[in-house]
Amino acid sequence: MRNLRNIGHGVFRDPDPDSPLSSASLSHSSSSTPTPFSATCWDVSRDEVIVARGPTPGDARLELLRLAKHTHAAPPSHLQPRSIGSWDAATDDGEPDVIRSMHYLSDTLTTCVILAGGNIVTVVEDEENVAVPGEAHIEIVATLQPSIAAARWSPDEELLVLATGDGKVFFISRDFDVIAEVSLHEEDLKLSKHVSVGWGKKETQFQGKGAKAKALKDPTIPDKEVQGTPSPNDDGRCTISWRGDGAYVAVNFLQEGVRRVVRVYTREGELNSVTEPVDGLEGSLSWRPEGNLMAGIQRLPDRTDVVFFERNGLRHGQLTLQTPENAPDAVQDISLEWNSDSTVLAVILKDRIQLWTTGNYHWYLKQEILIGQHQTPRFSWHAEKPLLFAAATAGKVVVNEYILAVTRGPARAPYDHGAVAVIDGRTVKFTPFRTANVPPPMSMAEVEVESPVIDVAFARDGSAMAVLHRGGVSFFGLETKGTRLCAPKLQSEALFGKSVSRLYEEPLLQIGFSGVSEVQILHMVDDLELLRHDFAAPSGGKVTWKKTDAASVVAITTPGPALDDGIVAQDWRGRLSRVCDGEHFPFPAEFPAFMPWARFVKHHDQYLAIGLSRNGHLYANSRQLAKNCTSFVVTAHHLIFTTTNHFVKFIHLAADEDLDVPKDDPENDERCRSIERGGRLVTAMPTKMALVLQMPRGNLETIYPRAMVLAGIRQFIEQKDYSSAFATCRTQRVDMNLLYDHRPEQFLESIGLFLEQVKDTANIDLFLSSLKEEDVTQTMYRDTSAGLPQQPVDPRAAVKPGKINTICDAVLEKLKTQKNANLQNIITAHVCKNPPALEDGLRVVAELMKEDETLAERAVEHICFLVDVNRLYDHALGLYDLDLTLLVAQQSQRDPREYLPFIQELHKMPVLRRQFTIDDKLGHHEKALNHLKALNEFEEVKDYTVKHKLYQHALLIYRHDEQHHHVITDLYAAYLKSVSQFKEAGLAYESLNKYADATDCYLKAGASSWRECLYVAQQQEPPITQEKLEEVATALADALREAKDYASAGTIHLEYLNSVETAIQSLCKGYLFADALRLVALHKRPDLLETAINTGLTEALSSSTELLADCKAQLKSQVPRILELRRKAVEDPLAFYEGENPFGNRTAAGDDIPDDISIAASSRATTSASLFTRYTGKAGSVGTVGSNVSRATSKNRRREEKKRARGRKGTVYEEEYLVNSVRRLIERVESTKVEVERLVFGLARRDMAERARTMEDLMAQVLEGCKTAIKEVWPPQENENVESQSGDLDAEGYRPGGGDGVLFESLEAMRAKQTPPVIGGLERLVLLGGRK
Repeated sequence: MRNLRNIGHGVFRDPDPDSPLSSASLSHSSSSTPTPFSATCWDVSRDEVIVARGPTPGDARLELLRLAKHTHAAPPSHLQPRSIGSWDAATDDGEPDVIRSMHYLSDTLTTCVILAGGNIVTVVEDEENVAVPGEAHIEIVATLQPSIAAARWSPDEELLVLATGDGKVFFISRDFDVIAEVSLHEEDLKLSKHVSVGWGKKETQFQGKGAKAKALKDPTIPDKEVQGTPSPNDDGRCTISWRGDGAYVAVNFLQEGVRRVVRVYTREGELNSVTEPVDGLEGSLSWRPEGNLMAGIQRLPDRTDVVFFERNGLRHGQLTLQTPENAPDAVQDISLEWNSDSTVLAVILKDRIQLWTTGNYHWYLKQEILIGQHQTPRFSWHAEKPLLFAAATAGKVVVNEYILAVTRGPARAPYDHGAVAVIDGRTVKFTPFRTANVPPPMSMAEVEVESPVIDVAFARDGSAMAVLHRGGVSFFGLETKGTRLCAPKLQSEALFGKSVSRLYEEPLLQIGFSGVSEVQILHMVDDLELLRHDFAAPSGGKVTWKKTDAASVVAITTPGPALDDGIVAQDWRGRLSRVCDGEHFPFPAEFPAFMPWARFVKHHDQYLAIGLSRNGHLYANSRQLAKNCTSFVVTAHHLIFTTTNHFVKFIHLAADEDLDVPKDDPENDERCRSIERGGRLVTAMPTKMALVLQMPRGNLETIYPRAMVLAGIRQFIEQKDYSSAFATCRTQRVDMNLLYDHRPEQFLESIGLFLEQVKDTANIDLFLSSLKEEDVTQTMYRDTSAGLPQQPVDPRAAVKPGKINTICDAVLEKLKTQKNANLQNIITAHVCKNPPALEDGLRVVAELMKEDETLAERAVEHICFLVDVNRLYDHALGLYDLDLTLLVAQQSQRDPREYLPFIQELHKMPVLRRQFTIDDKLGHHEKALNHLKALNEFEEVKDYTVKHKLYQHALLIYRHDEQHHHVITDLYAAYLKSVSQFKEAGLAYESLNKYADATDCYLKAGASSWRECLYVAQQQEPPITQEKLEEVATALADALREAKDYASAGTIHLEYLNSVETAIQSLCKGYLFADALRLVALHKRPDLLETAINTGLTEALSSSTELLADCKAQLKSQVPRILELRRKAVEDPLAFYEGENPFGNRTAAGDDIPDDISIAASSRATTSASLFTRYTGKAGSVGTVGSNVSRATSKNRRREEKKRARGRKGTVYEEEYLVNSVRRLIERVESTKVEVERLVFGLARRDMAERARTMEDLMAQVLEGCKTAIKEVWPPQENENVESQSGDLDAEGYRPGGGDGVLFESLEAMRAKQTPPVIGGLERLVLLGGRK
């Protein structure tokens, strides 16, 4: 679908032979016989053309010229010459020699010229004196006898193949040493016998059953014997062509007396194959660089074909050339040349060059360039720029560059008909893809003009198409019928009226629309200029062309529909201007360099120039958007482009600095979509929400990208066109929730409009059944045009509770007046609620049963289709409507013998008993209990309550019936006691005044209920005995001591057991010395000061001293170990985590560790690859995948978790274990501080000042050690930096599993921000020498 469009034209016209080359005048020579140019080649490193001028019969001098473009000495379209050198090139008999090959070797600045007389001449330029003309070193490096028939350098410039006039082929090295010599014998033709198996022939195709009776001949036997008869036009030339990779070389040689044959040799000179005989085969040959085809010329009586051969010599199709009608002798002398990327085949005729491309097994003539009438063009392609060539003829050298570009109509609604024009010689194949998706090489319509087409352009509104050809411009109107675009109709023609000679000298390059009916043409006379013609202007029968200077213009482009009139011109530096009415106006945007592909649009008063460079860089004005673009198209809202990674991407149009380029994430971003490998954009149709892409083979694919589809649906919703929005959602499989979520308030306000537009009952049901609570505009269909960062959204945060019910209620409200007509929708709206309102739906059916049984049956069928019929049967039964239940049961697969007896039995029961039976069967036990209460069957109520544990509901319904309420409470208390809920059971018994049972329950409840237990024990009737009460009190006191509630235990001993001594001992055990001393004084027991108080102080002092000593020792051992581990991890992380240093004693502080080894402790490479083999016990482990020591299993994870919990010394978990241990120690010390303060105060009161001072000092030391540990283990700077480190760790997004995951979690926990424990100060006594 792509055409060849000119983007660069340069010309050099040889001055008069008698005038010096340096003359400023480069006008056409006045001589009747211009000087011939005999060869061309490219200096790829400088993009300059080297041409050979001469020799001629009158002058044997051969001169090399270097032609440069884009110099400051002349306009860009004029090539500037500089002489390289010259010498006499005459044969031994004095006749001028002929150049067989000329090739430039860039690395040695050498031009190798091979002459037919046998001389191989090298012309070496001096790089330092390159500006000095004629100073090159010329040398004849070799001579071959008797003559040279053909020569060709290999693509890698390491091998030269020569064919001599006596039938020999020489393989010569870069140093001109002969590597191999091969003779072209007639015996070579017997190398292989070619057998065609008849692929594609009629005889091998299925002919139907009747074909069996036909006498079918063997398809491998040709119709006639092909002898390879030479063409009468054969000039006897020999041609050499290399395959693109340089592995094979083909030689086309006329074997005298036999036939013309193409031999294929390897680089070593071994014959690989020969071609099959072909009648009329001529001397041209060109091997496609891709290597699959060799092209040659076959001349037949009625036509001339380009025939193709495979490497094995078999024919592989052909191409029939289009013979120019006005120059039938142009095909007498034909040469062939493939370009470097195998996309274009150049057919060099006598006075012109044809450029052919292929797609979908069809050959298109894309360009026909007239070169000169006096000499067959000398043609050469650029080796690195595939569509740049140079052609030389008598007195003139032309350099043209083309691009492959799609000629498409506007892609902006409502003009987006998808119109595409494809050039094929004199024919333009026209296809509007919105009207007819016709695959190439076919088309919806074809238009033909008088001469081969040069360029095609569409009007900005898609109403016209202009076709540029050598004769003039044909103007075609494009009419629409509804949404369809009709075939083009010729409305007018504007002819140039140029003579034949002017057509050769004044090439036409490009065409574009500058208005609705005005076109402008870029062409070359003495310099580039623009021609302008308005087809709508009155002409009076005479065509007038207005001229505008365009000396620096390289390309012209039709602007977008929103731009002002005029055409956008671009020079070779990328500068832009708008050309209107013969004047150039600055364009408010520019490119950083020349962009061969360009489009210009205006979006929200912002001018955007979108351009694509040759190397795939996509620009918006001067901002680079992508580096791997292959094609692009611009719509009203999007810039769409394809990439070399095989994605199509969408950029929402905005100011150039605000353009947001999506990442390669087709799974999560609607703006990115995967496409077939090598696909390129043909056109975009926003109205149809479609893109047309062409694959490398030429076939088309129409896709509906999610970005375009969603943009179209949103636009339909905003326009309240719910019918189109719904249809698009359905055909493109878009979640129907978008219809509501995009504009919720608008949807609820327009619910009637929605139902009216959608109309179809099934479609409304489809919408209702698709509803979900999730807001799809926050999850799968986020609006990417809002410019917000595309952050992942938690689906739970996007839930809208009540959304489904809101929509269903709105639909029901609207449909309630049309119940019969919308019965199905009403039922669906009830059933689709969350939770489903099945009973409401069944009630609708029940009401219908009273009015129309047939309609009710249809309604039941529909509701049974939506919901499980068994579930529906239960709900119908729960409505106590037996007729409805029977109707639903008949729609199920149940056996009537199962449900009919049950329903009949229900009919016989009283209403309340029937309702109880139904609710009991359905498991509605609370409702069933209500029915039993209504039946006044209290014994059944008790049994049913106990059976189904309905105590709370029973208490609720009997709360006003005190007698029955007490019975239920007693049952409930027994149940609570049976399930060990003793406290609740005790409360229940206490409320019933059953104090004995309450005492037992409270006692079993434990220490927390000692007060309640003692209370109810003393409320028993008859009263509890003293012995029993003391037994209960003793049990409670023991339980309180075990719970370390020494104060409560002391209270019981004092008040219920009358044991002052035991009470004081309990208080001392709890460090409550002040209360203990108070009791001694209260009960006048001074004897207990020595026996109880002093003893309790001594025991408390001993245990506290032992505890603080252990804490102090633990701090001294663990804190230094933590610091040591951290130091080792920093100094040598490899040795710390791996268990050994593979670099010996060299550490990370030096320069000896290799650059490709990461020493970062949090490095993903370190944690995921080697995973710290210190704790695996296996050195050299480099991962978990595919290894014999894989830890990615749950078993190994559990083992690793045990290692982590133990934190054994020497493992990587030791530091984490020690840090947690120190934290627990500090927290323990902080909780003990209050007890120590009480102990110190008690010791001081009992005149044990020295012991109190010692205890105070020890506690102060431990507290100071804890504070020091906090500073060292949790330093402030670490807490500030650790958050960023953990952020870096999380940014990787890598979380290993198995045993590796345990280590990862350990490292993550250590690097997470940790809050250090808090430790307070000790309040020391002043009397002991302390300070406040």
